[in-house]
Order: sequence, then structure tokens, then C-alpha cells
Amino acid sequence: MGGEAGKSTGADVFTVHGGNLAAARARFKGAPEPWLDLSTGINPIAYPIPPISQSAWTRLPEQAAVAALEAAAARAYGAPLPNMVVAAPGTQALIQLLPRVRPARDVRILGFSYAEHRKAWERSGATVAVVDTLDALAGAQVAVVVNPNNPDGRLVEPDRLRDFARANPYTHLVIDEAFADVLAPEASILPRLPGNTVVLRSFGKTYGLAGVRLGFAVVMPQGADRLHHELGPWAVSGPALAVGRAALEDVEWLNEAKARLARDAARLDRLLSGAGFEPAGGTPLFRFVRTPDASKAFTALAHQGVLVRRFEGWPGVLRFGLPGYEDDWTRLAERLTEVG
Repeated sequence: MGGEAGKSTGADVFTVHGGNLAAARARFKGAPEPWLDLSTGINPIAYPIPPISQSAWTRLPEQAAVAALEAAAARAYGAPLPNMVVAAPGTQALIQLLPRVRPARDVRILGFSYAEHRKAWERSGATVAVVDTLDALAGAQVAVVVNPNNPDGRLVEPDRLRDFARANPYTHLVIDEAFADVLAPEASILPRLPGNTVVLRSFGKTYGLAGVRLGFAVVMPQGADRLHHELGPWAVSGPALAVGRAALEDVEWLNEAKARLARDAARLDRLLSGAGFEPAGGTPLFRFVRTPDASKAFTALAHQGVLVRRFEGWPGVLRFGLPGYEDDWTRLAERLTEVG
């Protein structure tokens, strides 16, 4: 996730979203296989998928299963009440739904961030401004904060967000916590959620199961009812309900994953620093680096079969996802040497 939409030539297609391996193979035909895709912020070592009953595939999802998943999410995320949680087929679906649920003309987004927020509100007819400070969001009908931010990892303290929400009661505050699972619980504005705030949480990134297409909104019960109504029945598939609940209830796996990701993030910083990149932030799921010519570095890496993220309008930065298994780390070290 993250980045402004590209234009039409060169490597610009790779500024829109990560994971576009088909486009990378088409453009960089001589790159060695297998490709090392570091262009996303998805956990490279996924949660082990539990056995899924045949009925999860053959029957329409039942409301009891949805309620059980949302209760598990409430416990995992620290939501005050289960009826404040809305399960959806990915946070992207919620991002596109919010302008219909809460129409607005004046929308402001804190800093360069995940571009789909801006696009969703602009498609609804809103005027969208990207601002540099939290104070500059004051007075907007809708204010969006990605926290921690993608791609640079900037983190706004939850107490500052609560203070902002109280000082701006007529502003609808949208906080995208897609990468918050891998941080300390105190980094989230939950469980003390202001009444004029909705929080988005992603399942696929932390659990490495982006293909499941599962995400959550946490909002006051009246807002949750509206989102449920707009999503309609059977919004989340039976297999996603089963996998999501099992994973969210597996606290031991999450704690072990967080510890591993923290170690691997520090390891990646050291590796990238040794290759001439300047670590400048990120989260345990991705690292943000500075480099004199990001386009040149992106292309050099791609010719070596390493796909990373660059960003339209930011010529001096790249984002690297984490390698997974030891073979991936070895390949990255070798290919960085070839680039250098």
C-alpha cells in the first residue's frame, strides 16, 4: 500500500501499488528468477492456514460466524465493545465505502500517505488537501491519518489524536491503523476511541494472508450499524471468517511474529545501510530509505530481480519489504552487491 498514482511510462506503474510481479517480469525481461518481491508491506512468513470445513466453502456465511469473528477482532484490537467492529472484504473496501457513509466536501489527509484514501474521497466529489501537520486538519469535515504512516512509518501519539478529536467534534476522524498490529498496543487509539472517529485495521498484512481479503472498521455502534447495512449480507466469505477468527485468537503466534519482525527490520536496516542506502524510518513490516536517485536504484534492483517500491513525487526514497526465509536474505545480500 501507499504512494501516488503513476503516470504512463517508465517504471511509473510500480508507484501505484506493490506486488506487481507480472509487470516487473514484462519490463525487466533479463532479471534473474525467482524474483524477490519486497514491494509490499506484508508479513513474508504467513500464519499457517488451519483446516477449513467444507461447509465454509459450500454454505452462505451465517451471521453467527460473522459475530464470532468480530468479537475475536474486538478482543485482539482492544475495541471496547464487539458491536463496534465491522468485518469487511479488506480495508480497501472500507476506504471506498466511507465517502458514501459520510459524504464530505472538505477532506484533509495528514502528509504523503496511502494514495487510495485521497482517490476514494476525490471520486466522491470532495476537495482533498494533503497537509503537513495535525493542526492543519482542524476544521475539515473529514480528516484522515494513516498511523503508523505508509510509507515512512511516522507515528502520531494516540493522546494527540484524542485531543484533536475532542477539539474538533464536527470533524469525522479516519485513522488507518493498517500496520498497527506489529507495534505495541499503546500505539493504537483503541480502546479509548473518541465518538467522532473510525479506525481501520488490516488483517492480511500482519498475518501474511493478503489474499484472504479481510479488514475491519471500529466505530461507535450507530456507525457500525450503518457500515453493516452498506456492506450488505455475506460481505466476508466463509473461509475468511474461519481463518480470520483462528488467527486473531492465536495470541502466541502474533507475539512470536512481532518479535521476529522487529529483529528482521533491524537486520534489514543494517543490510541496506551497508549497501549505501540511508535508513529513515518504517515499521517492522517495511523499511523506508533515502537514496540520491530512487528511480536509478529501483531500476538497478529490478534488473537483479528485486522488486521494491518507489513513489511518484519522491525522487529520493524507496520502501523495502522484509525478506522471509534465509534463502531470501542470502539472495538479497548477493543482489545488493551486484547493484553496488
